[in-house]
Amino acid sequence: MVNISRKAPEVLVPAGDWERLKAAVDFGADAVYTGGKQFSMRAAAAGFDREQLCSAVNYAHSKGVKVYLTCNTLPRNHELDLFPGFLADAREAGVDALITADLGLLSMIRKYAPDMEIHMSTQTGIVNYAAANTLYDMGVRRVVLARELSLKDIAEIRRNIPENLEIEVFVHGAMCVSFSGRCLLSAYLTGRDANRGACAQPCRWKYHLMEETRPGQFFPVEEDDSGTYIMNAKDLCMIDYIPELIEAGVTSLKIEGRAKSAYYVSVAANAYRCAVDACMEGKPLPQWVHDEVYHVSHRDYCTGFFFGHPKDCQRYEDNSYLKASDVIGVVDECRDGFVYGTQRNRFFADDVIEILAPGRKPFEISLNSQLYNGDGELIETANHAMMKIKFPCSEEFPTGSVIRKRTE
Repeated sequence: MVNISRKAPEVLVPAGDWERLKAAVDFGADAVYTGGKQFSMRAAAAGFDREQLCSAVNYAHSKGVKVYLTCNTLPRNHELDLFPGFLADAREAGVDALITADLGLLSMIRKYAPDMEIHMSTQTGIVNYAAANTLYDMGVRRVVLARELSLKDIAEIRRNIPENLEIEVFVHGAMCVSFSGRCLLSAYLTGRDANRGACAQPCRWKYHLMEETRPGQFFPVEEDDSGTYIMNAKDLCMIDYIPELIEAGVTSLKIEGRAKSAYYVSVAANAYRCAVDACMEGKPLPQWVHDEVYHVSHRDYCTGFFFGHPKDCQRYEDNSYLKASDVIGVVDECRDGFVYGTQRNRFFADDVIEILAPGRKPFEISLNSQLYNGDGELIETANHAMMKIKFPCSEEFPTGSVIRKRTE
């Protein structure tokens, strides 16, 4: 085990909408980050309007969870007049911090919301302590470091910045081949600007060459014999290296995925919560916690730049996703020796299923044809979306626990 002398890092979880916010809170997040309807780098995520944001912050705060609001796009001139109103809504909602990437927006936050805590986004491209210290002098209290840094680089930055300047790094989720997320490929090819939250992910596409005098003849573009997806980055996963991240001086462990499912949020939040807790108790990472990150939809995993130049961090064969299980329902309540739930995907009365509850190892159940519908009738298949179900179980689980089935 690595010697740890620092306090436990924050587990920071994405929350793209109400369902995902609740999942993040229920499954152990210390803080969530989300977007509004403007200035967000995830245009595909639902986000929160003014009233929804107020309700979301109140709910999170009632559970002791902080809320950080993103305004991390690179806005154009015509959008600047809208920003003071955005800030007024954020202040009214009581968000704990704003995440921004643009120096102009930083100055406007200082002017229109001088009491607001500011986190500087990874989009800023912070790779050294001089940049971090300059931003600190400008009022920033947390820097989200560029994803291109190693643990050694991070430790050096930590040694050369004020103690109260926090360091946040991405530890899990999708990566791209651009510098700290700044990429023009999508804008060039599709008109969808990655720097404004609308990336079409052309780095995941399969490319061919066409010779000028041979129209219609396509030749594969290959980096080597492995395949043709030359820009398709694997996903980041640092679940096995929490002690090293803490030792380097990281304050907050950020999970990517505001546009991903509530199931993804639940599993990722639970895994990193349990990993941090085990680490701070001086215990090795339980095998089931390590295994959890494979249950959600993901590409092959790697450790990015944390251990120096990335090795084996591109997937050339294809751009497909992997997962070890599918969510099939959510627990509504447990009583009288039964689990009552709501179906999300089809499953069968002879299936072996699992229930994932916050902070607990997944609990396996063989249904043994003891599956009932909402009317208490035995059924062979739960095949109607959102239908009510129940099945006997010797354990009890909190509302919102995940019912899932391992994939074939």
